Amino acid sequence: MKKDFGILKNGERVDLYILKNHNGMEAAVSNYGATWVSALVPDKNGVKRDMLLGYDDAAGYEAGEEAIGAIVGRVANRIAGAEFTLNGRTYRLCKNKGENSLHSGPDVYQKRVWNTVEEDDSHVVFELKSPDGDQGYPGAMKIQVTYSLDEENELRIAYRAETSEDTIFNMTNHAYFNLNGQGVGDILNHEVWVDADTFTVADADSIPTGEIALVEGTPMDFRQKKPVGRDIDENYEALIYGNGYDHNWVINGEGYRKAAEITGDKSGITMEVYTDRPGVQIYAGNFLSDEKGKGGVLYQKRTGICFETQNFPDAIHHENFPSPVIKRGDVLETVTAYKFIVK
Repeated sequence: MKKDFGILKNGERVDLYILKNHNGMEAAVSNYGATWVSALVPDKNGVKRDMLLGYDDAAGYEAGEEAIGAIVGRVANRIAGAEFTLNGRTYRLCKNKGENSLHSGPDVYQKRVWNTVEEDDSHVVFELKSPDGDQGYPGAMKIQVTYSLDEENELRIAYRAETSEDTIFNMTNHAYFNLNGQGVGDILNHEVWVDADTFTVADADSIPTGEIALVEGTPMDFRQKKPVGRDIDENYEALIYGNGYDHNWVINGEGYRKAAEITGDKSGITMEVYTDRPGVQIYAGNFLSDEKGKGGVLYQKRTGICFETQNFPDAIHHENFPSPVIKRGDVLETVTAYKFIVK
């Protein structure tokens, strides 16, 4: 079902698409930024709770600065020095996080209106054509993002990208989750499990050093489910640098597999994360502050948590990381799913 989602500053009208299943779950996505806007999940008492932080309309997403619900690209996360060399040529990007590039600079995909290719009550396909040189990257790209909702309360995000020239690419979704419901306090008592024996060490600017470190014996260990807040303020270098959890975990195994799980302490709703990507950036909303969200709620520090499935940050500068390069003529297809379970 398509609904009006408001008007942007330039006068362009934006749409909202509602996906539904027979279990009473609803998910809403918008062609503005191919953004995931909401996930209404009935709790054990049948009361629908919105699992996602967000805004009431397109104007809120246009003004927002926290990439809430956004499809982030062309390259998510950080690139050191805001430049990289590919095939002997150096490409310079916008420096928007100190001397580095974060989420590909200010001209981001989530601030663009995507074309809606197809839609029905269970899925929507958005498409964006990104020209050669866009955001500083080589290659014209055609990118499709498909959202689909099934009868098992699983919201799948499928990415498809092809390029006219060799380039680098690493897209993700930047949804902030609160399994008690958006606006219902912080996420510190949510319990999290992550299938990761290691994480990528980063410096004070969140740029990877290239080291892949064991989580064992550190606050980064989520192999046994534990509350987010149990160790988040420990005197541990990675947590000091990140002001809490904001790091890339190396997901065990290969191929499409379960990567993480989180349970709301008040709702009893669990979300499972599945992906074929090598890493997941878990960000505990450490820098949220007075962000005016849905229904006038002010989102504060740690009121939402992100599970950004991805290639490793700054992978183009580290030969021991999975390559972010897509070759001319190749097609990249990847999928991530978020499954909601009521216990």
